[in-house]
Amino acid sequence: MIEAGIIGGAGYTAGELIRILLNHPEVNLNFVFSTSQPGKPIHSIHQDLIGETEIQFTDVINTEVDVVFLCLGHGNSKKFLAENQFSQKTKIVDLSTDFRQKSDDHNFVYGLPELNKEEIEKANFIANPGCFATAITLAVLPLAKNGLLKDDVHVNAVTGATGAGTSLSATTHFTWRDNNFSAYKSFEHQHLNEIGQSLKQLQPDHDAEVNFIPNRGNFSRGIHATAYTKFEGSLEEAKKLYSEYYKDSAFTFLTDEDLHLKQVVNTNKCILRLQKFGNKLLVTSVIDNLLKGASGQAVQNVNLMFGMDEKMGLNLKANYF
Repeated sequence: MIEAGIIGGAGYTAGELIRILLNHPEVNLNFVFSTSQPGKPIHSIHQDLIGETEIQFTDVINTEVDVVFLCLGHGNSKKFLAENQFSQKTKIVDLSTDFRQKSDDHNFVYGLPELNKEEIEKANFIANPGCFATAITLAVLPLAKNGLLKDDVHVNAVTGATGAGTSLSATTHFTWRDNNFSAYKSFEHQHLNEIGQSLKQLQPDHDAEVNFIPNRGNFSRGIHATAYTKFEGSLEEAKKLYSEYYKDSAFTFLTDEDLHLKQVVNTNKCILRLQKFGNKLLVTSVIDNLLKGASGQAVQNVNLMFGMDEKMGLNLKANYF
């Protein structure tokens, strides 16, 4: 059995990780570290886990586990690793932004399996992609692979309230979110850097803009993104490119039908739809921001790192009704 630990156990992504790992046939959840909840049962915070586990939050770290998930706020993972030393055998999956940009000062592999599967299989340290970055990058990767991103990409995407985490702010209160809709961080969202990095990895000469408008929706979870750019080929040619690129993908699928969030919420899937309007290719992408956009993808990466079936423990069903 793979012994796993979670650092920062009280948030949404940690809750999803706990649910997955408790049912993963090859993983034992060794500890869940939390500075705010030590000694309390996990189900006191993640209340759907009553009757599922009696594990308690702890403020003691087992440095000998096989893998540790960092579910800390952005900027805190680097600090935590500087202050805490794990064994040489311990693999690390960081769910923050801290290591997503390639740099000479770390050796984290960017953990998007549809882009870096072979590197992930050999990696000891994974920087898990951001939720918006996952949905948007998967929407246009096949174009970059074939050197076809010649013009600006225009993206409009909406995310659920869980994308903001558990900390309350003026725009996360129910009375503000309910029956409401708003844009934020237009053209300057933090995930743009990793999106650009991934596109350049496949198309080094890519220098067009990714014009991204993120929106807050009045629902709990999921991302619905639309991306369009100029594409001179036919719709059939585009579908062939995408089908070829994702033919071996465990969780990314194409459809010709209208897309909506209930198809992917509570799953690790990304579903894409292609449409052609004049000289523009429109790609619609839907994911669950907490699963394919965070914790599910983190477990997918661990499966690859430990040589297991990529889908192990991730046979999750959409909550359709």
